[in-house]
Amino acid sequence: MGQRLYFCAPFLFNSMPKFTSLTQLLKREQIRNTLFGLLLLSAIFISVQRGPPQTESSNVIFSQDISLITQLPERRDALEYLLLAQPLSEFPRYLIKYKDQAKIISVKVPSNTHVNLEREVLLRNGIPYAIAQPEWLAANNQVLRESPEEENFRNMLLAFLSRNVVGLFLLVLMLIGLKKGMPGMMSGVKVTRPEELRGSLDDLIGMDDIKREVRHLESMIHNRSVYQSHNIDKPFNVMLTGPAGTGKTKLAGYLARQLNIPLIQSSGASLESGLVGGGSKTLNGIYKKACAQGRCMIFLDEAQSLFMPRGRGERKWDDDTANTLLGLLDGIKSEEGREVIWVVASNFDDSNSEMDEAMLRRFSVKINFRLPNKAERRELLRVFLGRKDTSVIDWEHLDLNAVAEVTANLSPALLESVVDRSSMIAIEEDSRIDTDLLFRAVERTAIGLTDRAASADKDRQRERVALHELGHFFMQIDPMLKQGMPLADIKEKSLLMKISTESVSKLGALGYVLSATPDTGLQTLEDLEQDVMQLYGGVAAEELFYGARGISVGSQNDIQKVTVRLEMMVNQLSMYSRSKLDYRQLKRDGASDTSVRELEQKADELYARTLRAIATYRDCMVQLKDVLMERYVLSKDEVFELLENLQNKGFFCIQKNRLMLS
Repeated sequence: MGQRLYFCAPFLFNSMPKFTSLTQLLKREQIRNTLFGLLLLSAIFISVQRGPPQTESSNVIFSQDISLITQLPERRDALEYLLLAQPLSEFPRYLIKYKDQAKIISVKVPSNTHVNLEREVLLRNGIPYAIAQPEWLAANNQVLRESPEEENFRNMLLAFLSRNVVGLFLLVLMLIGLKKGMPGMMSGVKVTRPEELRGSLDDLIGMDDIKREVRHLESMIHNRSVYQSHNIDKPFNVMLTGPAGTGKTKLAGYLARQLNIPLIQSSGASLESGLVGGGSKTLNGIYKKACAQGRCMIFLDEAQSLFMPRGRGERKWDDDTANTLLGLLDGIKSEEGREVIWVVASNFDDSNSEMDEAMLRRFSVKINFRLPNKAERRELLRVFLGRKDTSVIDWEHLDLNAVAEVTANLSPALLESVVDRSSMIAIEEDSRIDTDLLFRAVERTAIGLTDRAASADKDRQRERVALHELGHFFMQIDPMLKQGMPLADIKEKSLLMKISTESVSKLGALGYVLSATPDTGLQTLEDLEQDVMQLYGGVAAEELFYGARGISVGSQNDIQKVTVRLEMMVNQLSMYSRSKLDYRQLKRDGASDTSVRELEQKADELYARTLRAIATYRDCMVQLKDVLMERYVLSKDEVFELLENLQNKGFFCIQKNRLMLS
């Protein structure tokens, strides 16, 4: 920051005569923040350096009581001297000094009262007095000061201002902010010229369905007159939805660049100023800025909070921002906002979240982004790797099909993170990027750092973890073994990547089974039940080897996932009922519900099936457990190699489409 100030300061001073240059300079957020910081530091310095003024000690008694003058004849003998100061002023002073008092009494009286006092008291009673000379007043200037009450008030006021200069300064800034916008209210808003934007539609690898929607949107904007002939005035309030990292932000920049219009970008978080009405004020400020640009695009990113149903919070002002957006999207009928294009992005959509109907109606164009399929993931990986130097990639030992297989349900942004992570590992190990290294990058991205030292001296704990993870694995391949499928075919179809007893601090786990995630499809009841039994494999293995009272808390995450899955099967999809109803809605409406008992019944049934199945693999699990304890990690190739060795030794055989242990 210091270096930036060093280079900016000369430019600032040289530009002072040029008002337009100074204005452009102050538009930079860093310069504004720097100036604000300097002002704040100056205010703090002044408040520290300047304390409350000190009150000097005085030998003068101040008063405005004329009785002190009328009693002079009675105390004539005690009077040392009487002086009259500034007799021709509006407020002359009587300076009385008694022999038995050390202090001078300064009595301030109005000029008309002074005339009467001088005639009726001093002259009539022969009280000697003299006019105070300037030399004497200069030596005793304290007698001409104001009374203590007036002086104390002034001192208190100055002391208050000195002590609270910073608070008053910030109060003034806040008042200015309430009038013209608080610092930070518009800090997340920036205008980008079309020539500064980068990217093209080719950045969306594959995604042909989305590209068609985008080209249609371009046509709508370019041919606006055609839509106006159909009495459609603004056909391009655009809503972009889809998972994070799928390219919604890049698409907004591409559109602005293609249309050759400025892009004003903000986010839902920037609208949360923390002040009542702050979000509405920011939105109106964005809109005015857009209207000043003429034809331009407003892009609100991460705006899912604006689409939530209104009127459900206790604080009604929380809906002000959404209400303002509703008005700006549809309520502006003047010529001012006709050329403004609104593009709003959200990570949610109305298919998986409850959204405000009034807000959804404002968007005549909705583009739903999706996660890439296997072919698109392979192409994305190829593009990301192609940006690197060819010398760092071992293309001969790189199977992008295999990597695309294990990266199901990853967004383009996460795939790019996987490729970047592979580069970091390659640099650290001084190696080239190949399939194995990309697999490890996927694991590092999905799971995080692993550590075997945390449980290296805890053999009993590692034994339990090993059996737990092997239980998951055997329930994964159980359906294929029951079909009598050869181990070679099972290996090809298995999604297993590795079994590990290394701890993962990110997940709070002491071991894990890393499997490729299949592309999301239409799962049947049988598929869902198999998922539940695979999740139950770990806890069933613990019960098999340690008894029902030997199940550890390590099964907590599996049981939570099972509960969610069964709740969906029983209540949401009513897969076990002839009446196909969403029982969750009935439960919200207060109807009687027996779904908990049915859920428990199905959980008991599936867990019993898992226990029976896992018992048939007991001896195999013992053999694999010993090797896993020794090596900590077993890859897919190592696991199936061990199974083949056991089969070749006649350790188990397949009879009647079921694995039978010898």
